[in-house]
Amino acid sequence: MSKTSTVPKLSELLTENTILIKASVLDWKDAVKKSGELLVNTGAAEPRYVEAMIKFCEEHHAYIVIAPGIAIPHARPEDGMKRVGFSLVTLEKPVYFGHAQNDPVDLVVALGAPDNSSHIKALAELAQLLSNNEVVEKIRRARQKQEILELLPKGEEA
Repeated sequence: MSKTSTVPKLSELLTENTILIKASVLDWKDAVKKSGELLVNTGAAEPRYVEAMIKFCEEHHAYIVIAPGIAIPHARPEDGMKRVGFSLVTLEKPVYFGHAQNDPVDLVVALGAPDNSSHIKALAELAQLLSNNEVVEKIRRARQKQEILELLPKGEEA
């Protein structure tokens, strides 16, 4: 397997199958569960990874709420990741994770990898994407998955 095939780009990970728009959730646990189920449904993660993400959130509280309204739930590679996976869920109504400044959350991006490095390229692309407030607002307002897919970086291989 070549090195480039083990280091996917964000546009290869966020697809029609890994995006859920305007999800209705009960609370933060339900939001994390929905984001994790997308990873499981695409074969990137085992079901136990979803529970591990929830446990990680419980142990580390609002650590995963990285910016106003944005949470990035994840767990350890050994918690059931089979391959690199990202999912994106926008919420119909924001939920509280317990973060003093960045709650409530309406954008949940779950991620995981089978190791500590194969997700780095996509994570860097995600960080750049989420640092653009205009793009984040477009993601929040999206009514169709294609609207989000069009915002993803289309960078060519170097």
